[in-house]
Amino acid sequence: MDDVRKRLLELRADLQTLAEDSKEDARPVELDQQSVGRLSRMDAMQMQSMAQETARRRHDMLVRIEGALRRMDSGDFGLCFICGEEIVPTRLAVDPTVTRCIACAEQ
Repeated sequence: MDDVRKRLLELRADLQTLAEDSKEDARPVELDQQSVGRLSRMDAMQMQSMAQETARRRHDMLVRIEGALRRMDSGDFGLCFICGEEIVPTRLAVDPTVTRCIACAEQ
């Protein structure tokens, strides 16, 4: 359990660092036609969209990590949210943020 917690904390720290480093990429695109050509603006808008989607996914993963850490603290880690049965340890080893056993995840 300590190894999983350590892994989650390291992943959370990495994601938070990435979020700080990429804030500049998601800033609004300047649409001044005098300083930037049409294709450059389109590229900038595409890069902005990609940065926003990456930030959204990063945020979702941070929420899942926080949830896993809370479940560890409360003693509910490794139990399925749906049926309450234990989640297979190999499944948790692959993704410690999962909240459902395989049977409930397939439904």
